[in-house]
Amino acid sequence: MTMKTNNIKAVLFVAATLAAPLSQVSSYAAETRYAVLDHWTLGDASKWDYTDIDVVRHRLFISRGDRVQVLELPSGKQIGEVPGTKGVHGVAFAQDLKLGFTSNGASSSVTVFDLDTLQIKQEIPSAGINPDAILYEPGSHKLFVFNGKSNDVTLIDAVSLKTIATIAASGRPEFAVSDGAGKVFFNIEDKSEMNVIDVATNKLVSKWSLKGCEEPSGLAIDTAHARLFSVCQNKIMVVTDAKTGRRIANVAIGEHPDAVIYDASTATIYSSNGDAGGSLTVIRQDDADRYSVIANVVTSKGAKTMAMDQVSKKIYLPTVVDNKFTVLVAGPK
Repeated sequence: MTMKTNNIKAVLFVAATLAAPLSQVSSYAAETRYAVLDHWTLGDASKWDYTDIDVVRHRLFISRGDRVQVLELPSGKQIGEVPGTKGVHGVAFAQDLKLGFTSNGASSSVTVFDLDTLQIKQEIPSAGINPDAILYEPGSHKLFVFNGKSNDVTLIDAVSLKTIATIAASGRPEFAVSDGAGKVFFNIEDKSEMNVIDVATNKLVSKWSLKGCEEPSGLAIDTAHARLFSVCQNKIMVVTDAKTGRRIANVAIGEHPDAVIYDASTATIYSSNGDAGGSLTVIRQDDADRYSVIANVVTSKGAKTMAMDQVSKKIYLPTVVDNKFTVLVAGPK
């Protein structure tokens, strides 16, 4: 069976499950058992941050401090890198433009590269200090760069590669998501808040409290049911109504999370926690307002960021094991 056929079947499966009631879809979480299936050793220990997947080219992008390492999926073979990304935090993909972008915290810049060849095209100075999270919004062709030290958001036109606006945030911005309908949401790490940007006007339109959520970092969204998932350092995940900002639920997770993923096709949420033993909390979405922890899979200390292949359901978690930079590959048994 070809990869193209696999992808078509996966798309059909996702479409069918999104149309089904959550009670039917979420049975996947209850019936599936996850485990760490493999370890990929990628050289000496280094700093790292976000990791993400180019779903078109089946490539895993991993930030490595001064470069972004690129691995082929599912083999894990290194096929290249994006160099010179000093203090890199995140990667964003503009598939319609065949461009990738990195947020370089130490140089306060954004590197633009070709998604096919990985060749660098341009480096754009950020209007803010220490760019961290980065998000491409395809409907507007805008790149949102979240600056951790200047507490603001730089907006770049991804077509002209020109800075078009700077938006002040209410505090230190962390991970961000888009609802695909004109709103961008991002956590405020030092204020236990969430901010909302209107994409059309480039304005900050809401500030929502995440009271009781200490240092919210990772953020994911369920667009079909308008639910936002913020993972917090004090071992909870907060569920928020994306239309009103109303608190829906608190869910128990592990310590020191830095990423969260929502899989719409199975109504499952994953929180990667970098606590002393390392864990991956698996949460079933019973319905839009109710959530059940199904498992806490043992991973490795420091494995707090991750990316998920929506077709294979494998999750890739970078960390350091025995002084070697390692990617843990977790997935269904």
